[in-house]
Amino acid sequence: MKTKAKNSVLNHQLTSELKLLDAESYKNVFAKAQRFGNRSFTVLARENGLEHARLGLAISKKSAKRAVDRNRIKRQFRESFRLNQHELPCVDIIAMCKTSALLLDNSEMRKQIDTQWHFMKKKFAQKSSK
Repeated sequence: MKTKAKNSVLNHQLTSELKLLDAESYKNVFAKAQRFGNRSFTVLARENGLEHARLGLAISKKSAKRAVDRNRIKRQFRESFRLNQHELPCVDIIAMCKTSALLLDNSEMRKQIDTQWHFMKKKFAQKSSK
């Protein structure tokens, strides 16, 4: 299984090994996570002990009422994660949005998501160097 995840990282694919799939994984991240955020997004991250990062999405109906809006936000997060997965620390990530995310166009949304990845890399690099 490890080689499969490594290959997917090298190929920039988003396979099931790179996703949070069960409720227990989500609970672990929500229980004790580092929080990164801005006006539009909140990203929670917790070290996972694996050799790669994993992504989970929690885009609520409260923050994005229409399914088309929730799906657009999820699509942007998945694509950004797929392209940046090889640079991210070995953490489990849960991405959430606020209502202000609906006002962003796709390019601005991607910039903000990429900024969250940057802060996350910086924070976990500091943590591992201590």
